[in-house]
Amino acid sequence: MAEYSSILLEKAVDELSKLPGIGKKTALRLALHLLGEEKIKTDQLCKSLSDMRNNIVLCKRCYNISDEPLCSICANPKRDESLLCVVADMRDVLAIERTCSFNGLYHVLGGIINPIEGISPNDLRINELFERSIKEDIKEIILALPATIEGDTTNFYLSRVLKDFKGNITTIAKGISVGDALEYADEVTLGRSITNRVPYNNV
Repeated sequence: MAEYSSILLEKAVDELSKLPGIGKKTALRLALHLLGEEKIKTDQLCKSLSDMRNNIVLCKRCYNISDEPLCSICANPKRDESLLCVVADMRDVLAIERTCSFNGLYHVLGGIINPIEGISPNDLRINELFERSIKEDIKEIILALPATIEGDTTNFYLSRVLKDFKGNITTIAKGISVGDALEYADEVTLGRSITNRVPYNNV
């Protein structure tokens, strides 16, 4: 006996259940909710998802997600261009921005060094970071990577790559629990970690 009375519903549930944190039961509830909505609403949802997937690009300067070649952060003249915060991915930018504790620019590496998962320094935007450290008028580089072994390894590697950088290299304070990603930290804790950052050599 089929689990669902409709193959189309079953396919929708299967696709929704592939999303992070969404099991079959939740996927079914979502699918049935969408089925009960007016068609125009589901059409708008589908169009929004399609537009996002097809039209979002990476900022040519910091590699954060953007609707334009230059993201809204890099294009904002009120941002402090002397401060550069290095993060693993776009989710970290969103997490830090929510704290309202940082007014500089970002550099999104695209991950962290993880030999087990086959991610080497060559897979990350480390060369681009090095180029920015030379060409831009940066006074401080803040390493805001996850408090994990892989994050620490990446921090150390970056400190070697940036050994001739004339400004300060700092890292966020240890308010973030070991093993936690920045996106899961509460805004107050993450904000304090940014504000109370310390020189990397003192870590």
